[in-house]
Amino acid sequence: MYFDAKEFAPAARILADLVAEEPGRQDTRLLLARAYYHSAQLSRAERELRVLVEGDPVEQYARLMLGRTLQRQGRDEEAVPHLRLAAALGGEFPG
Repeated sequence: MYFDAKEFAPAARILADLVAEEPGRQDTRLLLARAYYHSAQLSRAERELRVLVEGDPVEQYARLMLGRTLQRQGRDEEAVPHLRLAAALGGEFPG
């Protein structure tokens, strides 16, 4: 509901509570990272995304989001490996 209304900050507050209650729920953590990303809470998004990729190094969407989050912070060099891995995991190979 909050995502549909593009109300990402309120969504993040609710999702943060849910992640605190059930830290092992990767789907909820990914939604939290997305809410942080879309509400420009980039350091928080990065933190959640790093937890996700540490737990599942081949989680393609988390890798992609981590790369984009780093790019938005002006950390392009750090973003490149994550974006390349996300592309490879998604089946995109240089031709």
